[in-house]
Amino acid sequence: MTSYKNSDPVPPIMAGSPPPAAMRVPLIDWDRAPWNRWAFQHVAELVPTATIRRAAQASPLPQAAGRLDDFAYAAPGGGRTTFAQMLDDTYTDAILLWKDGRILHESYHNGMTPDGLHLLQSVSKSVTAAAAGCLVGEGLLDPAAPVTTYLPELARTGWDGASLQQVFDMTSGTRYSEDYEDRDSDVGKTDYCSGWKPAPEGVDLSDWPATIWDQILGLSVREAPHGSRFRYRSIETDVLAHAMERVTGQRLPQILSERLWQPMGAAEDARITVDRAGYGLACGGIQASLRDMARFGLMLLNRGRVEGRQVVPESWCEDIRHGKHGLFDAENYRNWPNGSYRNQFWIEDSTLGRHYCFGVFGQMVMVALDSGFMAVKLSSWPDFLSPRLYQETMAGLKAVEAAF
Repeated sequence: MTSYKNSDPVPPIMAGSPPPAAMRVPLIDWDRAPWNRWAFQHVAELVPTATIRRAAQASPLPQAAGRLDDFAYAAPGGGRTTFAQMLDDTYTDAILLWKDGRILHESYHNGMTPDGLHLLQSVSKSVTAAAAGCLVGEGLLDPAAPVTTYLPELARTGWDGASLQQVFDMTSGTRYSEDYEDRDSDVGKTDYCSGWKPAPEGVDLSDWPATIWDQILGLSVREAPHGSRFRYRSIETDVLAHAMERVTGQRLPQILSERLWQPMGAAEDARITVDRAGYGLACGGIQASLRDMARFGLMLLNRGRVEGRQVVPESWCEDIRHGKHGLFDAENYRNWPNGSYRNQFWIEDSTLGRHYCFGVFGQMVMVALDSGFMAVKLSSWPDFLSPRLYQETMAGLKAVEAAF
Protein backbone atom coordinates (compact mmCIF):
# COMPACT_ATOMS: atom_id res chain seq x y z
CA MET A 1 0.00 0.00 0.00
CA THR A 2 1.39 3.39 -0.99
CA SER A 3 0.91 6.61 0.92
CA TYR A 4 -2.03 8.92 0.32
CA LYS A 5 -2.64 12.65 0.27
CA ASN A 6 -5.33 14.36 2.31
CA SER A 7 -7.44 14.65 -0.85
CA ASP A 8 -7.23 10.90 -1.51
CA PRO A 9 -9.53 8.23 -0.08
CA VAL A 10 -8.29 7.37 3.42
CA PRO A 11 -7.52 3.67 3.99
CA PRO A 12 -8.96 2.26 7.25
CA ILE A 13 -5.63 2.02 9.09
CA MET A 14 -6.23 0.73 12.64
CA ALA A 15 -10.00 1.00 12.08
CA GLY A 16 -12.37 -1.56 13.58
CA SER A 17 -12.43 -3.52 16.81
CA PRO A 18 -10.12 -5.24 16.35
CA PRO A 19 -8.61 -3.82 13.15
CA PRO A 20 -8.14 -6.45 10.43
CA ALA A 21 -4.58 -7.75 10.20
CA ALA A 22 -3.88 -5.98 6.89
CA MET A 23 -4.76 -2.60 8.45
CA ARG A 24 -2.76 -2.97 11.67
CA VAL A 25 0.37 -0.82 11.86
CA PRO A 26 3.48 -3.06 11.71
CA LEU A 27 5.81 -2.11 14.56
CA ILE A 28 8.92 -2.55 12.41
CA ASP A 29 7.59 0.09 10.00
CA TRP A 30 5.22 2.26 12.05
CA ASP A 31 7.13 5.46 11.21
CA ARG A 32 7.21 4.76 7.46
CA ALA A 33 4.66 5.34 4.73
CA PRO A 34 1.76 4.82 4.59
CA TRP A 35 1.54 3.90 8.27
CA ASN A 36 3.10 7.17 9.46
CA ARG A 37 0.02 9.10 8.28
CA TRP A 38 -1.81 7.48 11.22
CA ALA A 39 1.06 6.66 13.55
CA PHE A 40 2.54 10.16 13.95
CA GLN A 41 -0.65 11.15 15.79
CA HIS A 42 -0.90 7.92 17.81
CA VAL A 43 2.66 7.25 19.00
CA ALA A 44 1.63 6.43 22.58
CA GLU A 45 -0.52 3.57 21.28
CA LEU A 46 2.54 1.94 19.70
CA VAL A 47 5.59 2.50 21.91
CA PRO A 48 6.17 3.44 25.58
CA THR A 49 6.01 7.17 26.38
CA ALA A 50 6.32 9.49 29.38
CA THR A 51 4.48 12.76 30.05
CA ILE A 52 5.90 16.29 29.78
CA ARG A 53 3.49 18.20 32.03
CA ARG A 54 1.73 21.31 30.73
CA ALA A 55 1.31 24.67 32.45
CA ALA A 56 -1.41 25.25 35.05
CA GLN A 57 -2.64 28.07 32.82
CA ALA A 58 -1.93 28.31 29.12
CA SER A 59 -0.41 31.46 27.66
CA PRO A 60 -2.97 33.06 25.34
CA LEU A 61 -2.90 32.64 21.59
CA PRO A 62 -5.35 34.48 19.34
CA GLN A 63 -7.61 32.70 16.90
CA ALA A 64 -6.59 32.73 13.27
CA ALA A 65 -7.47 35.90 11.37
CA GLY A 66 -8.53 33.79 8.39
CA ARG A 67 -7.27 31.12 6.04
CA LEU A 68 -4.91 31.34 3.10
CA ASP A 69 -6.24 28.40 1.07
CA ASP A 70 -6.79 30.50 -2.06
CA PHE A 71 -3.54 32.45 -1.80
CA ALA A 72 -1.76 31.97 -5.15
CA TYR A 73 1.98 32.24 -5.81
CA ALA A 74 4.73 31.01 -8.12
CA ALA A 75 5.37 27.28 -7.85
CA PRO A 76 9.01 26.10 -7.60
CA GLY A 77 8.85 24.25 -10.93
CA GLY A 78 7.12 27.06 -12.81
CA GLY A 79 3.49 28.09 -13.14
CA ARG A 80 1.17 28.99 -10.28
CA THR A 81 -0.13 27.09 -7.31
CA THR A 82 -2.18 27.81 -4.21
CA PHE A 83 -1.46 27.47 -0.54
CA ALA A 84 -4.16 24.78 -0.21
CA GLN A 85 -2.60 22.79 -3.04
CA MET A 86 0.79 22.97 -1.35
CA LEU A 87 -0.70 21.70 1.90
CA ASP A 88 -2.20 18.72 0.11
CA ASP A 89 0.88 17.98 -2.00
CA THR A 90 3.18 18.03 1.06
CA TYR A 91 1.13 15.64 3.23
CA THR A 92 0.30 18.28 5.82
CA ASP A 93 -1.22 17.24 9.15
CA ALA A 94 -1.33 20.71 10.76
CA ILE A 95 0.09 24.16 10.09
CA LEU A 96 0.14 27.59 11.74
CA LEU A 97 1.59 30.82 10.32
CA TRP A 98 2.21 33.96 12.40
CA LYS A 99 3.29 37.45 11.44
CA ASP A 100 3.34 40.72 13.31
CA GLY A 101 1.00 39.67 16.11
CA ARG A 102 -1.53 37.75 13.98
CA ILE A 103 -2.15 34.12 13.13
CA LEU A 104 -2.47 34.33 9.35
CA HIS A 105 -3.49 30.70 8.92
CA GLU A 106 -4.18 27.69 11.14
CA SER A 107 -5.52 24.43 9.77
CA TYR A 108 -5.71 20.74 10.63
CA HIS A 109 -5.71 17.81 8.23
CA ASN A 110 -5.59 14.01 8.14
CA GLY A 111 -7.58 13.71 11.37
CA MET A 112 -5.35 16.07 13.38
CA THR A 113 -7.12 18.22 15.99
CA PRO A 114 -6.07 21.32 17.96
CA ASP A 115 -5.47 19.30 21.13
CA GLY A 116 -3.96 16.31 19.34
CA LEU A 117 -0.26 15.43 19.64
CA HIS A 118 2.03 14.87 16.66
CA LEU A 119 5.50 13.33 16.56
CA LEU A 120 8.14 16.06 16.17
CA GLN A 121 10.98 13.82 15.04
CA SER A 122 14.21 15.89 15.14
CA VAL A 123 12.44 19.11 16.06
CA SER A 124 12.78 17.39 19.45
CA LYS A 125 16.49 18.23 19.29
CA SER A 126 15.79 21.97 19.30
CA VAL A 127 13.22 21.64 22.09
CA THR A 128 15.77 19.76 24.20
CA ALA A 129 18.47 22.32 23.43
CA ALA A 130 16.21 25.19 24.47
CA ALA A 131 15.81 23.55 27.88
CA ALA A 132 19.58 23.00 27.95
CA GLY A 133 19.97 26.75 27.39
CA CYS A 134 18.07 27.27 30.64
CA LEU A 135 20.57 25.00 32.42
CA VAL A 136 23.41 27.04 30.91
CA GLY A 137 21.73 30.16 32.26
CA GLU A 138 21.48 28.53 35.71
CA GLY A 139 25.20 27.73 35.65
CA LEU A 140 24.58 23.97 35.66
CA LEU A 141 26.09 23.46 32.19
CA ASP A 142 29.09 25.19 30.62
CA PRO A 143 29.27 24.73 26.82
CA ALA A 144 33.05 25.26 26.90
CA ALA A 145 33.63 22.44 29.37
CA PRO A 146 34.67 18.95 28.26
CA VAL A 147 31.63 16.70 27.99
CA THR A 148 33.44 14.33 30.36
CA THR A 149 33.01 16.94 33.09
CA TYR A 150 29.37 15.87 33.19
CA LEU A 151 29.65 12.30 31.90
CA PRO A 152 33.08 10.99 32.98
CA GLU A 153 32.24 7.55 31.55
CA LEU A 154 32.68 9.06 28.06
CA ALA A 155 36.46 9.17 28.59
CA ARG A 156 36.54 5.69 27.06
CA THR A 157 34.38 6.62 24.06
CA GLY A 158 34.78 8.64 20.89
CA TRP A 159 33.70 11.77 22.80
CA ASP A 160 36.84 11.87 24.94
CA GLY A 161 38.31 15.36 24.54
CA ALA A 162 35.16 16.89 23.00
CA SER A 163 33.58 19.99 24.50
CA LEU A 164 29.89 20.21 25.29
CA GLN A 165 29.61 22.97 22.64
CA GLN A 166 30.93 20.56 20.03
CA VAL A 167 28.15 18.16 21.05
CA PHE A 168 25.61 21.00 20.75
CA ASP A 169 26.94 21.86 17.26
CA MET A 170 27.49 18.25 16.10
CA THR A 171 31.16 18.88 15.44
CA SER A 172 32.58 16.14 17.65
CA GLY A 173 34.60 13.56 15.77
CA THR A 174 32.68 10.53 17.07
CA ARG A 175 31.69 7.99 14.43
CA TYR A 176 27.93 7.33 14.11
CA SER A 177 26.20 6.38 10.87
CA GLU A 178 22.90 8.17 10.21
CA ASP A 179 21.63 6.00 7.33
CA TYR A 180 17.87 5.78 7.78
CA GLU A 181 17.38 3.06 5.19
CA ASP A 182 19.98 0.70 6.68
CA ARG A 183 18.43 -1.10 9.65
CA ASP A 184 21.92 -2.26 10.72
CA SER A 185 23.34 1.29 10.79
CA ASP A 186 23.95 3.11 14.06
CA VAL A 187 20.68 5.01 13.73
CA GLY A 188 18.96 1.70 12.97
CA LYS A 189 20.34 0.40 16.27
CA THR A 190 19.03 3.57 17.92
CA ASP A 191 15.55 2.65 16.67
CA TYR A 192 15.92 -0.67 18.47
CA CYS A 193 17.53 0.40 21.73
CA SER A 194 15.27 3.47 22.10
CA GLY A 195 12.22 1.20 22.16
CA TRP A 196 10.94 2.40 18.78
CA LYS A 197 11.37 -0.84 16.87
CA PRO A 198 11.74 -4.57 17.34
CA ALA A 199 14.98 -6.06 16.10
CA PRO A 200 15.08 -6.58 12.33
CA GLU A 201 14.41 -10.17 11.32
CA GLY A 202 17.46 -12.42 11.53
CA VAL A 203 19.67 -10.00 13.49
CA ASP A 204 22.08 -11.36 16.11
CA LEU A 205 21.50 -9.04 19.08
CA SER A 206 24.55 -10.16 21.04
CA ASP A 207 26.45 -6.97 20.17
CA TRP A 208 23.46 -4.62 19.91
CA PRO A 209 22.87 -2.06 22.69
CA ALA A 210 19.83 -2.52 24.93
CA THR A 211 19.41 1.18 25.80
CA ILE A 212 20.51 4.54 24.42
CA TRP A 213 23.11 4.87 27.20
CA ASP A 214 24.51 1.49 26.22
CA GLN A 215 24.81 2.71 22.65
CA ILE A 216 26.58 5.91 23.70
CA LEU A 217 29.11 3.95 25.73
CA GLY A 218 29.71 1.61 22.80
CA LEU A 219 30.61 4.36 20.29
CA SER A 220 34.36 4.23 20.82
CA VAL A 221 35.75 5.44 17.48
CA ARG A 222 36.81 9.04 16.88
CA GLU A 223 36.99 9.40 13.10
CA ALA A 224 37.98 13.09 12.98
CA PRO A 225 39.51 15.66 15.33
CA HIS A 226 36.85 17.23 17.51
CA GLY A 227 35.69 20.54 16.06
CA SER A 228 37.15 19.88 12.60
CA ARG A 229 33.90 19.18 10.76
CA PHE A 230 30.10 19.23 11.04
CA ARG A 231 28.29 15.92 10.68
CA TYR A 232 24.63 15.46 11.54
CA ARG A 233 24.34 12.63 14.10
CA SER A 234 21.22 12.20 16.21
CA ILE A 235 23.08 10.54 19.07
CA GLU A 236 24.78 13.86 19.91
CA THR A 237 21.45 15.16 21.27
CA ASP A 238 21.14 12.12 23.51
CA VAL A 239 24.64 12.74 24.89
CA LEU A 240 23.52 16.29 25.68
CA ALA A 241 20.32 15.05 27.33
CA HIS A 242 22.21 12.59 29.53
CA ALA A 243 24.41 15.49 30.69
CA MET A 244 21.22 17.46 31.44
CA GLU A 245 19.88 14.58 33.51
CA ARG A 246 23.17 14.15 35.36
CA VAL A 247 23.48 17.79 36.49
CA THR A 248 19.83 18.14 37.54
CA GLY A 249 19.17 14.69 38.98
CA GLN A 250 15.94 14.68 36.99
CA ARG A 251 14.57 12.71 34.07
CA LEU A 252 14.37 14.53 30.75
CA PRO A 253 10.54 14.81 30.72
CA GLN A 254 10.69 16.59 34.09
CA ILE A 255 13.48 18.90 32.90
CA LEU A 256 11.51 19.80 29.77
CA SER A 257 8.35 20.40 31.78
CA GLU A 258 9.88 22.55 34.53
CA ARG A 259 12.32 24.54 32.39
CA LEU A 260 10.27 24.96 29.21
CA TRP A 261 6.78 23.53 28.86
CA GLN A 262 5.29 25.03 32.01
CA PRO A 263 7.09 28.42 31.88
CA MET A 264 6.11 28.99 28.23
CA GLY A 265 2.46 28.27 29.05
CA ALA A 266 1.85 25.04 27.14
CA ALA A 267 -1.85 24.17 26.96
CA GLU A 268 -1.41 20.42 26.48
CA ASP A 269 0.75 17.77 28.05
CA ALA A 270 3.41 16.67 25.59
CA ARG A 271 4.85 13.15 25.50
CA ILE A 272 8.23 11.59 24.81
CA THR A 273 9.12 8.01 23.91
CA VAL A 274 11.22 6.15 26.49
CA ASP A 275 13.69 3.26 26.24
CA ARG A 276 13.99 0.21 28.49
CA ALA A 277 15.79 2.30 31.13
CA GLY A 278 13.11 5.00 31.12
CA TYR A 279 15.26 7.47 29.18
CA GLY A 280 13.30 9.93 27.01
CA LEU A 281 14.54 10.03 23.42
CA ALA A 282 15.82 13.61 23.06
CA CYS A 283 16.85 13.25 19.44
CA GLY A 284 13.38 12.59 18.06
CA GLY A 285 10.79 11.26 20.48
CA ILE A 286 8.71 14.29 21.55
CA GLN A 287 5.05 14.59 20.60
CA ALA A 288 3.25 17.93 20.98
CA SER A 289 0.26 19.91 19.76
CA LEU A 290 0.44 22.44 16.93
CA ARG A 291 -0.45 25.42 19.11
CA ASP A 292 2.08 24.51 21.78
CA MET A 293 4.75 24.29 19.09
CA ALA A 294 3.57 27.74 17.98
CA ARG A 295 4.10 28.92 21.56
CA PHE A 296 7.61 27.48 21.36
CA GLY A 297 8.28 29.26 18.05
CA LEU A 298 6.90 32.56 19.35
CA MET A 299 9.06 32.27 22.45
CA LEU A 300 12.11 32.05 20.17
CA LEU A 301 10.80 34.90 18.01
CA ASN A 302 10.49 37.02 21.17
CA ARG A 303 14.09 36.32 22.24
CA GLY A 304 13.15 33.75 24.86
CA ARG A 305 10.26 35.67 26.44
CA VAL A 306 6.60 34.74 26.94
CA GLU A 307 4.23 37.42 28.25
CA GLY A 308 7.17 39.37 29.65
CA ARG A 309 8.70 36.32 31.39
CA GLN A 310 12.18 35.25 30.33
CA VAL A 311 11.79 31.50 29.72
CA VAL A 312 15.01 30.76 27.83
CA PRO A 313 17.91 33.16 28.47
CA GLU A 314 18.10 35.90 25.85
CA SER A 315 21.85 35.36 25.61
CA TRP A 316 21.24 31.73 24.60
CA CYS A 317 18.73 32.76 21.93
CA GLU A 318 21.22 35.30 20.60
CA ASP A 319 23.95 32.67 20.54
CA ILE A 320 21.73 30.40 18.42
CA ARG A 321 21.26 33.15 15.85
CA HIS A 322 24.47 35.13 15.93
CA GLY A 323 27.00 33.23 18.05
CA LYS A 324 30.39 31.93 17.00
CA HIS A 325 29.03 29.40 14.60
CA GLY A 326 30.74 26.13 13.94
CA LEU A 327 31.33 24.34 10.69
CA PHE A 328 28.83 23.34 8.03
CA ASP A 329 29.19 20.77 5.28
CA ALA A 330 29.58 21.69 1.61
CA GLU A 331 26.02 20.83 0.60
CA ASN A 332 24.50 23.07 3.24
CA TYR A 333 26.91 25.91 2.49
CA ARG A 334 25.82 25.68 -1.15
CA ASN A 335 22.17 26.14 -0.19
CA TRP A 336 22.75 28.56 2.70
CA PRO A 337 26.10 30.34 2.19
CA ASN A 338 25.62 32.31 5.43
CA GLY A 339 24.18 29.33 7.28
CA SER A 340 25.30 27.04 10.05
CA TYR A 341 24.20 24.52 12.64
CA ARG A 342 24.31 25.94 16.15
CA ASN A 343 22.97 24.62 19.45
CA GLN A 344 20.80 22.01 17.68
CA PHE A 345 19.17 24.60 15.39
CA TRP A 346 19.59 25.11 11.63
CA ILE A 347 20.64 28.70 10.84
CA GLU A 348 19.66 29.92 7.37
CA ASP A 349 21.48 33.23 7.64
CA SER A 350 23.53 34.15 10.68
CA THR A 351 23.56 37.82 9.64
CA LEU A 352 19.75 37.96 9.86
CA GLY A 353 19.26 35.37 12.59
CA ARG A 354 16.77 33.28 10.64
CA HIS A 355 16.67 29.78 12.05
CA TYR A 356 14.73 26.54 11.85
CA CYS A 357 13.95 23.32 13.67
CA PHE A 358 13.70 20.42 11.21
CA GLY A 359 12.56 16.83 11.53
CA VAL A 360 12.35 14.03 9.00
CA PHE A 361 9.07 13.39 7.20
CA GLY A 362 8.35 17.14 7.06
CA GLN A 363 8.38 18.57 10.61
CA MET A 364 9.39 22.23 10.79
CA VAL A 365 9.48 25.36 12.93
CA MET A 366 10.60 28.52 11.09
CA VAL A 367 11.63 31.66 13.02
CA ALA A 368 12.43 34.82 11.02
CA LEU A 369 13.24 37.73 13.30
CA ASP A 370 13.99 40.01 10.37
CA SER A 371 10.35 39.87 9.20
CA GLY A 372 8.46 38.93 12.37
CA PHE A 373 7.35 35.68 10.74
CA MET A 374 6.98 32.27 12.43
CA ALA A 375 5.61 29.02 11.04
CA VAL A 376 5.01 25.51 12.36
CA LYS A 377 4.26 22.64 9.98
CA LEU A 378 3.61 19.03 11.03
CA SER A 379 3.55 16.48 8.24
CA SER A 380 3.78 12.79 7.35
CA TRP A 381 5.75 12.67 4.10
CA PRO A 382 6.17 9.34 2.31
CA ASP A 383 9.97 9.61 2.62
CA PHE A 384 12.40 10.55 5.39
CA LEU A 385 13.82 13.36 3.26
CA SER A 386 12.43 14.89 0.07
CA PRO A 387 14.08 17.87 -1.64
CA ARG A 388 10.94 18.33 -3.76
CA LEU A 389 8.52 18.45 -0.82
CA TYR A 390 10.92 20.68 1.10
CA GLN A 391 11.15 23.13 -1.83
CA GLU A 392 7.37 23.18 -2.24
CA THR A 393 6.91 23.84 1.47
CA MET A 394 9.50 26.62 1.59
CA ALA A 395 8.10 28.28 -1.55
CA GLY A 396 4.70 28.51 0.12
CA LEU A 397 6.00 29.78 3.45
CA LYS A 398 8.26 32.40 1.90
CA ALA A 399 5.51 33.58 -0.45
CA VAL A 400 3.24 34.18 2.54
CA GLU A 401 6.06 35.82 4.50
CA ALA A 402 6.67 38.27 1.62
CA ALA A 403 3.02 39.02 0.87
CA PHE A 404 1.61 39.77 4.32
